[in-house]
Amino acid sequence: MISVDLNSDVGESYGRWELGDDAAVLAAVTSANVACGAHAGDASTLRRTCAEALAQDVIVGAQVGYRDLAGFGRRFVDMDPVELADDVVFQIGALEGLARVVGTRVRYVKPHGALYNAVVHHEEQAQAVVDAVRAYDPDLPVLGLPGSLLLQKAERAGLRPVREAFADRGYTPEGTLVSRRLEGAVLHDPVEVARRVVQMVVEGTITAVDGSTVKVDAESICVHGDSPGAVQMAEQVRARLLAAGVELVPFTRGLL
Repeated sequence: MISVDLNSDVGESYGRWELGDDAAVLAAVTSANVACGAHAGDASTLRRTCAEALAQDVIVGAQVGYRDLAGFGRRFVDMDPVELADDVVFQIGALEGLARVVGTRVRYVKPHGALYNAVVHHEEQAQAVVDAVRAYDPDLPVLGLPGSLLLQKAERAGLRPVREAFADRGYTPEGTLVSRRLEGAVLHDPVEVARRVVQMVVEGTITAVDGSTVKVDAESICVHGDSPGAVQMAEQVRARLLAAGVELVPFTRGLL
């Protein structure tokens, strides 16, 4: 049987500002990329999100990013590699503490936003994230874009690299994500998104923005929790995958 993990970004509300319906999204996925207070999320939001993930039997991962609340972590920051590594350790540790007090723990790490895109090609920042994860806990898998420097360096460092694809993002012919500044970067039709995900998982391909076919080899599929209609999208993706005979399981199965 074909199997795949579904992940989503959650815990991104901050104080009185609320973003997304985390409880509903968590009901549809198997892994939760929980913010760590840098790009989004306050301490109480993160604690509640970890508790909800535990209640839904969803694995918790640390979604680390640039310390940029105003920009939601979607602006590149030219950080010193040592400072970036220290900040990533800080973020994982903060979320780990909140996860532990509700009875769960951090089981993987995924960069967020601009940092995610940077570590596809940025040598120093990719190495900084890998160094941070290895120093904190070398048993933590690292989730990232297939072919990225992040995953290459993670594997060389003895970490487990996990290949990820995106349900609701446009792809370039090179297999990278279309910039959010360009048309076609984000998809909004839940039915179309679900159809694309089944194609990714069952056929191992995705149609790029220019109409070409790109190979996809992903262990985990991300459905963004902050997109319009995120709940409907996650539910559609889950339903269509199950209907296609795909088993939904965390990529951490066997490592827990």
